[in-house]
Amino acid sequence: MIDTHSHIYDPEFDIDRDLAVERARRAGVEKILLPNINRDSIAPMLELCRKYPDYCYPMMGLHPEDVKADYEQVLDEMHTLLLAQGNPYIAIGEVGLDFYWDDTFRSQQLDAFERQVDWAAALDLPLMIHSRSAHRELVDIMQRYKSKALRGVFHCFGGTLDEATELLQFEGFVLGIGGILTFKKSALADVVRVLPLERIVLETDSPYLAPVPHRGCRNESAYLADTLSRLALVRNMTQEEVTKITNATVYRIFSKLSGT
Repeated sequence: MIDTHSHIYDPEFDIDRDLAVERARRAGVEKILLPNINRDSIAPMLELCRKYPDYCYPMMGLHPEDVKADYEQVLDEMHTLLLAQGNPYIAIGEVGLDFYWDDTFRSQQLDAFERQVDWAAALDLPLMIHSRSAHRELVDIMQRYKSKALRGVFHCFGGTLDEATELLQFEGFVLGIGGILTFKKSALADVVRVLPLERIVLETDSPYLAPVPHRGCRNESAYLADTLSRLALVRNMTQEEVTKITNATVYRIFSKLSGT
């Protein structure tokens, strides 16, 4: 199984990061994909990837909650890194829209997202997309890029079947399913039960959204096994079958991963 979305470079892992990687390996996690967040997260993310080559893989992007007054300068710096020959970045991410807590920088978020979608189109890289309280705005923007043959992941999906169907109209995209699937009050099981399994990938979003039975704790990539177990149960399949299909989808989306 592959964790398509982890922030294991986060300071929350400073005390046991190497142990967390080892626990992930022991749990059966074959690779960990690392979306960037902001300017400050680039260095620790790259250091982790240097330490664990062919296991941890970096992305480059500006998270919507980190879009501030200086976002244009930050985007210019990130774009330069993406244009560097031989760069290690496998995707544009974590990008998107988030109006849940604060929409002070709403127009800037919209602009930053569109700029980064343009990067993905120009560089033929997948997108790792975050959306919270912004479904309609997200769909409206993505509609304008339908002719661009984009691909990527709508990360941390926890919405309705109608929302899933609307997102999956974008043929190159899949849904990232994580710990929410295991929550008792979540209706996500009813959604993923009827979706094409080829349009789903697994993720943790660690250190956030730990699955049951770890809910309330710091999430980590090893806990992907709990989401896999739940998904297999919901789909009435073996974990091996689910892993084979979801892994193949990861390699299809993230074509720069080694081992394809």
